[in-house]
Amino acid sequence: MSHRPPRSPHEATPPGPTGSYDAVIVGGGPRGVATVLRTLACLRAGAGTSEAGGNPTASVHDLSAGRPAPPSAGPSAKRPAPPLRLAMVDALAVGPGATWLIDQPAAYLNNTQARATTIHPDHSTRMSGPAAPGPDLVAWARSVAQRGHHRVGDWVVQEATALGPDSFPTRRLQGVYFRDQLDAATASGELQVEKIVDTAVDLQHEGEHRVVVLAGGRRLSAPTVVLAQGMVQAVPGTEESALAAAAHRHGLRYVPPGMPAERCFTGLPAGQDVLVRGLGANFFDVIGQLVEDWGGRVEAIPADPTGRLRYLPSGREPRLVVGSRRCVPYRSKPDGGRPTRGFTPRWATPEWFAGLATERGVNFGQRVWPQIAREFARVYLEALEQYMPAVVAEGWPAALDAVGADDTSQPGGAGQPGGAGQQRSAGQQRSAAPPGGAAVTEAVDAVLSWAITDPRWSWTVGELHRPTAGRTVTAEQWQAQVARLVEDELGSMSDPDRHPRAAVNAAMAALRVQVERLAASGALSGQSLARDVLGRFDADGLALASGPPAHRARLMLALIEAGVIDLLGPGFHVAVDEEQECFVATSAITGRQARARVLLETRMSKGQVPATSDPLLQALLSTGRARIHSVDGIPTHSMEATAAEVDESVLVGHNLVAADGSIDRGVVVLGIPAGSTQPGSAIGASPGVPSPLLAGADVAAKQILARLGGPAREPAAVHSSARPGSFA
Repeated sequence: MSHRPPRSPHEATPPGPTGSYDAVIVGGGPRGVATVLRTLACLRAGAGTSEAGGNPTASVHDLSAGRPAPPSAGPSAKRPAPPLRLAMVDALAVGPGATWLIDQPAAYLNNTQARATTIHPDHSTRMSGPAAPGPDLVAWARSVAQRGHHRVGDWVVQEATALGPDSFPTRRLQGVYFRDQLDAATASGELQVEKIVDTAVDLQHEGEHRVVVLAGGRRLSAPTVVLAQGMVQAVPGTEESALAAAAHRHGLRYVPPGMPAERCFTGLPAGQDVLVRGLGANFFDVIGQLVEDWGGRVEAIPADPTGRLRYLPSGREPRLVVGSRRCVPYRSKPDGGRPTRGFTPRWATPEWFAGLATERGVNFGQRVWPQIAREFARVYLEALEQYMPAVVAEGWPAALDAVGADDTSQPGGAGQPGGAGQQRSAGQQRSAAPPGGAAVTEAVDAVLSWAITDPRWSWTVGELHRPTAGRTVTAEQWQAQVARLVEDELGSMSDPDRHPRAAVNAAMAALRVQVERLAASGALSGQSLARDVLGRFDADGLALASGPPAHRARLMLALIEAGVIDLLGPGFHVAVDEEQECFVATSAITGRQARARVLLETRMSKGQVPATSDPLLQALLSTGRARIHSVDGIPTHSMEATAAEVDESVLVGHNLVAADGSIDRGVVVLGIPAGSTQPGSAIGASPGVPSPLLAGADVAAKQILARLGGPAREPAAVHSSARPGSFA
């Protein structure tokens, strides 16, 4: 494959020809595809065709096979003539978009199992538009395997044949799925989609129409424009620019943050140190690609109950010195098909969250985090008591209950369960707790310290965010902690229904959904939303509940044990040694240091719209045609868009808000660029699970169709929400 250079704003070009469309969709990934599918479903419903709510079996079969559903016969099957005309614009590819590029390495995997991926909404997602059945990823793959061929290539058939519900598909296979669903929607002739690979650089008004200006000079005019760019990237910051300049100055190799498919990580110097920053989802993909490049062998260790692997080097390996703020890799998904431990909240229940959602100005650190911390401690101790009963003291449930007796005090005295004097100082724990929740977190951690009698299983809630709770440790202590990390991760993957680590992961997976809903309700204060949730809890949730497939995590652990990967330590900082002409990485926690002539950034540069590299979003923000969403005057990391209602009579929603508060009804903003007003929209759609992504596409689709006959009808009073929007 060819690796693409980082994207950058294009130079201005002379005005080109203007094409007229019924809608322009900027963004060729799943949000854009879903918008096309929802537009077709609504179009069919308006024409009275049976596909709108018709035969699910026929629809699934036809779309799975990449064929249009058969048109209904009869006088009700009226279709507009000419067909609806849509333009889809993407800088890289229309259908898969940037994340699921079809020509990216097979080593790059989705971190969601195949059974949890679809682009077609079912009845779990509230929409005003009609149902429109279609195949999920697994059903599509089965149809491809049955046919035995695919126009993209034989690899599609091979991967589709091997795919099971619990498999983690390659990103490229999922990209083919998205593209096939788009092509099936256009094959009927009811709508035409022009796929345009170019970069949108501006958005202008011409009467009732909006005009999307492309870098190549073309102008695309339509009454409705949908901004569905997905994972926006950031312009290089001061640090990244300085590192790139130093690399150019000294002949070093620097790979900046960004989408892995647009970077080159291979060709590393054998036997030399290479610095790597980032231990999230990208890191595991890069590791998989590098092992293929090196040609080393991976073998299972016979009779190991945890599925431990052994890595046998080829001699082409460098030593990867890896770090991040935590210097702890994302926690793995459990082995596919194994039962996982369920989570039933005791304190942070859905009813409790619903009560908080009716309030305003809620401080997450003071009101929400303490209850979540108690839940984490409870599930860890419950699981540990079953897993290793001899290491848990009796009476801990009462001690943890006492912590909740007063959210602003510490129950118990020194030497008692829940007392502040147990093993860790208050100052140490306060540094590990979100602002405002320090006292309760200290008490929760004191219960954990008292209740766990074997140091091998000692754990505190504060370690989720800071592995050593902010304490400096020796290199030997850190290596012991890494060795335990390996054992705990192997245990969690192989025994997810019993292992204490897996219990905490399951709790986070459930509670982060409730936190997203609370944020969507507008209950949190602006400062707490920006600092505690967007600035901290969201990242912790990704680290615990959005990790890699188990086999990829096992590979990473095998590389650690083989000495190919060296976790330097938390507080990972990179600088340039001008005299020795190299990069130097230091851990503030372990005091360790490493030097190298190669630095790979395996972290994403995503989601921060104020610093986006997207030239269209830059143009909108710089000219005041868009603004950053704020709550209580505190800016978030997203653009502002209006709320949306699930009501057929409301033909607006998710519309762009300008700096002066005016609303552009002709522009719909979906997903990540407006993430703080559309919580959960960054998550892909899963069968049987309410999907903000698909619900947003439905909101856009009904506006596209409403404006075909003129300006959209608006309710008597529509205004911009100063708080996160939600579906009523």
